[in-house]
Amino acid sequence: MDVIKDLFGVAGKTVLVTGGSRGIGRAIVEAFVKAGAKVIICSRDLESCQQLAQELQAHGDCSALACNVAKDEDRKRFAEELGQQVKSINVMINNAGAIWAAPIAEYPESGWDKVFDLNVKGTFFLVKELLPLLEAGASAEDPARIINVGSIDAFHIPQHETYAYTSSKAALHQLTKHLAAQLASRHITANVIAPGMFPSKMLAGTLESKGIENMVAPIPLKRLTADSDMAGAAIYLASKAGAYVTAAVVPVDGGYATTL
Repeated sequence: MDVIKDLFGVAGKTVLVTGGSRGIGRAIVEAFVKAGAKVIICSRDLESCQQLAQELQAHGDCSALACNVAKDEDRKRFAEELGQQVKSINVMINNAGAIWAAPIAEYPESGWDKVFDLNVKGTFFLVKELLPLLEAGASAEDPARIINVGSIDAFHIPQHETYAYTSSKAALHQLTKHLAAQLASRHITANVIAPGMFPSKMLAGTLESKGIENMVAPIPLKRLTADSDMAGAAIYLASKAGAYVTAAVVPVDGGYATTL
């Protein structure tokens, strides 16, 4: 028996990744496709999702659907379209997210709402809409998995004035634990991957202004979070190796948030 394939294999699983066209989402999508999973990507930008899906079809099964997770009517439409394509979901990875930075005296209510509507409210209600598909893909031996992409900013206060982002990610972490408790009887686990500094579009301006050497200086492992770090954590939680893990928050940050 191939122990690695038995423990960490995800071949044949149906995996949904929101915000999957770039950054962390793209890294996770690529890994699951190349590992043999059937992957559906969604984001507001259907064209970008379709382009990535087309690129990855040389490696496996990958398709794209549009969904603005922050909008109720879009979540309902997406759930209906997805249900026409697949009979079940084994792994749901909620990666779509937003950030808003502004001085406290200028912080707009619209910015706060945008962040919470996507990072917390949208995630919860998309889980609600897709619960029948998750239950159809679940069993006692191989639970369906909800994997939410949180942040170390949920428990490590950043220097930037990203009030809604840090609060929303802390709420997402707590929501995940609550879902884990409620959905365990339905054979569905819920966990968080909390990345540290990942070279995404969100971090690009800071990296340019401060320089990568200054950015990694306080990180014990002295580098940024890589694609393989996030993909590996997701595959672990989605595989047999992670089947008994639920309500966990897994920091993927080189020790930055938990050693200072």
